[in-house]
Amino acid sequence: RGVALGNLGRLDDAIASYDNALEFKPDDHQAWYNRGVALGNIGRFDDAIASYDNALEFKPDDHQAWYNRGVALGNIGRFDDAIASYDKALEIKPDDPSVYYNKACAYALQNKIQLAIENLQQAINLDVKYKDMAKTNTDFDSIRDNEQFQELLQ
Repeated sequence: RGVALGNLGRLDDAIASYDNALEFKPDDHQAWYNRGVALGNIGRFDDAIASYDNALEFKPDDHQAWYNRGVALGNIGRFDDAIASYDKALEIKPDDPSVYYNKACAYALQNKIQLAIENLQQAINLDVKYKDMAKTNTDFDSIRDNEQFQELLQ
């Protein structure tokens, strides 16, 4: 029910549905994960992180929960914690280009140019679409004039 409500854009109702499901089955990692997604989609990033933490308590090898946890952490400026979550996601699924891409964004926002470029290169190696995405993503504005960054986007 929560997924259907979320798909309809009724995110508050979806969250309430997940809360109801979790009353009956508090160890349902998928309900915690889906609740985190819905909370993140309405900008409640701290609550989303807490939901992902609960999901990971029950299923610590959920690469997508680690990834989305990293996204939520990045959205509140906790870049080191976001990178740590991305690293956990990559331990589980080392060939996910979106994780490398978002890790590159986090490094760029910290002005860690070399680490941003290395992770962006890895993302592009796995899926060339990330080259075009990086061209317009404002997360890379601080390194946009860097020669290595420019070469990578050629």
